[in-house]
Amino acid sequence: MAKKSSTQPDFEAALAELEKIVEKMESGEQTLEEALKSFQRGIELTRACQQGLKDAEQRVEKLVSKNGELVAEPLRDEDE
Repeated sequence: MAKKSSTQPDFEAALAELEKIVEKMESGEQTLEEALKSFQRGIELTRACQQGLKDAEQRVEKLVSKNGELVAEPLRDEDE
């Protein structure tokens, strides 16, 4: 499994920050420039959340049945 960049937030942190951005944008109290920066950050966080969900889905799909037991198999790095 590829390691996350140290600058990339985990799923829960990204989602929490995204929720705060949405609340701030919905308030209408930002300047246009602030709103554009918030929107850009929101897009980055949305992509991070989507990747986190994709990674989790792949991990779940790797669960296989062996001798009646569920066993998690490590994901292969696509770069390898």
